[in-house]
Amino acid sequence: MTPPQRAIEAAAQGKPFFSPAISKILVEDYMRRLQQQGLTDSYELLTEREKETLQLVAEGKTNKEIAKILNVGVSTVETHRANVLEKLGLHSSVDIVLYAVRKKIIAAN
Repeated sequence: MTPPQRAIEAAAQGKPFFSPAISKILVEDYMRRLQQQGLTDSYELLTEREKETLQLVAEGKTNKEIAKILNVGVSTVETHRANVLEKLGLHSSVDIVLYAVRKKIIAAN
């Protein structure tokens, strides 16, 4: 599938899409900000469920989709997502995606 096709598919599903060039810029900026702030990686602080949630969020899944995949309630997913953000010092789903790309949990577009 070509990048324009992936962009159209992502838009149709209400998911974000970043071109490979933009993804690279975002990841490089994220890495630079981490280094400037002297932040360390807290991935090992996550529970297995939180790691699964992180991956699914990074893949663009909604809380409802994640709940169905993990066979838990939406509020449980929201709790896992909040824990991931807190433990990793992140602030948004975009930060989760950038983190997941940096950790090679998911591949950049």
